[in-house]
Amino acid sequence: MNYEETLAGLAKKDERIVVMTAENRALIRNMPALLGDRFIDTGITEQTMIGAAAGLALRGRIPVVHALASFLTMRAFEFIRTDVGIAHLPVKLCGYIPGFLSDANGPTHQAIEDVSILRGIPGMEVYAPADENDLVAMLPDMINSPNAAYIRINNKKMSYQHSDYVPGKAEVISEGNDITLLTYGLLFENTFRAKAMLEEKGYSVGMVNLRSLKPMDEELILNIAGNTSLIVTVEDHFLTGGLFSILAEIFLKNTITCPVFPMALRNRWFKPALLNSVFEFEEFTPEKIAEHTVRELENVLVSLK
Repeated sequence: MNYEETLAGLAKKDERIVVMTAENRALIRNMPALLGDRFIDTGITEQTMIGAAAGLALRGRIPVVHALASFLTMRAFEFIRTDVGIAHLPVKLCGYIPGFLSDANGPTHQAIEDVSILRGIPGMEVYAPADENDLVAMLPDMINSPNAAYIRINNKKMSYQHSDYVPGKAEVISEGNDITLLTYGLLFENTFRAKAMLEEKGYSVGMVNLRSLKPMDEELILNIAGNTSLIVTVEDHFLTGGLFSILAEIFLKNTITCPVFPMALRNRWFKPALLNSVFEFEEFTPEKIAEHTVRELENVLVSLK
């Protein structure tokens, strides 16, 4: 099943679910006919949509709202923080084309601060599926959670067979003593291919699909930190506030250290282009992920001598 079919099935079973959009119907084109007055398009008014969603949630509904991730998380941020966050309402925020998925769009349409922004709201959950199968697997739990939630919508199709989704738990792809690759969302596929390249070179490589950035699988992170020579974080997000920052918070809280090499965007937005060209220019291809990882591991090993 795809995203729309899954959401429609959940809505048919639960009349509290209301699907909303700020004139972004790419994923939910068939919903008006299926849901009738439980489908609401507010037009290009993200703030209004969030305010209306909060009102519906106060009356026992479960609003599932859709908009471009950049406008949803930034243009409507104050409304999310004040109307949804402070009131602890179960509004579900579905951000379309987050991160590199906005490929040819310029900085105004790039959501590469979204994880940082949304995870800072008390009670807000943050999800980042690796592909459409991952998205479909986590959707029921996200919608049924009593908390507000933000999901980086990723409906790209992949052949990888994921393990069962467990709320709050990451998906361990492999375990390795030399390197452990931590990633989420769109970059799962390139990271997975980089893992294979590193293994061909003889390295013991672990890989984790985090799935959820809040709640974070902290127990797993701590276990990895004690059993690998290098952690590499791979994310289509700014360095500040994303996965690299999350690891720093976990390590500091638990007074542990581990070499970490972050692959993220540093101090600038990415250059707009078709997706594969973005990967090439920003050096997030499988080849570049593997190359940078080997170089950093060599630096770590030298420093330990």
